[in-house]
Amino acid sequence: MTHSPTLSVENLKTHFFTRAGVVKAVDGVSFDVRPGEILGLVGESGSGKSITGFSILGLVDPPGRIVSGAVRFKDEDITKLDEDSLRGLRGNRIAMIFQDPMMTLNPVLRIDTQMVETVQAHARVSNGEALERAREALSLVGIPAPERRLKAYPHELSGGMRQRVAIAIAFINKPDLVIADEPTTALDVTIQAQILHEAQELCRKTGTAMLWITHDLAVISALADRIAVMYAGRIVETGTADEVIARPLHPYTQGLLGSVPTRNQRGTRLTQIPGMTPSLLNLGRGCAFAARCSKVLPACADEPAVAEPSPGRQVRCIRPLVEVPA
Repeated sequence: MTHSPTLSVENLKTHFFTRAGVVKAVDGVSFDVRPGEILGLVGESGSGKSITGFSILGLVDPPGRIVSGAVRFKDEDITKLDEDSLRGLRGNRIAMIFQDPMMTLNPVLRIDTQMVETVQAHARVSNGEALERAREALSLVGIPAPERRLKAYPHELSGGMRQRVAIAIAFINKPDLVIADEPTTALDVTIQAQILHEAQELCRKTGTAMLWITHDLAVISALADRIAVMYAGRIVETGTADEVIARPLHPYTQGLLGSVPTRNQRGTRLTQIPGMTPSLLNLGRGCAFAARCSKVLPACADEPAVAEPSPGRQVRCIRPLVEVPA
């Protein structure tokens, strides 16, 4: 893509200042997302991927705060904006889809009321026009009989239907960027596949850039244009989805892919990454993955450099594993 990035995150650091010490939840993260592109941000629980999404929107509460770096949205560093300016962006030019749709939907208000309020919070339009936009948004995400669904309360809809409504609300104001924080985790695989397809189609039709946060490489391999793998507050590998899935360079990415059942023959044991994600309180100087890595070297005790074996392909490892893994 030749378009300038919709979102450019530059060396972002978000730390939590606790009594036990400083938790470096996001520690120097950088990536771009371009119009119409879907970037998958992948990692285990505790890797910092959700905090990255919240940091972009300015939703990190004390004792956490952004300590350095920039979040450039349409070439403007939105970390410098005041709360009123950020509120004008949220739900309008930047939208977020949460893991639990009930975090988005008010259980005591009908769907039409909530969608009309979303439109009128950012645009001076009549109730009729806002309602028409709500109906169109529900149709876009594949909800049948949208007129009837608009009159329903959230509890009257299935989990998959509620998540579709949440996605429709995210897209209703035609945002430039959507951040999706594991929005299909609680859904069955059939509904999940439908929503992934609808998300792809929406980005292609509208030119909306999307950051899709997940722990599931199987999901993101079918959805994303590019993948960024995150571990212990840092991005350890980036590349196109095809490159990362077919030829992972970082041992952590290899371990994640090896643990996906569909990539293994029946009857063979899945690969297991030993140990647990390290505490972000005192990571030390060396590679954060070294204690769990089967390919560790003495040089891993030092800060790992970022290698770029090919254009757009990066890996944070002392041995970028350009050769075929042993």
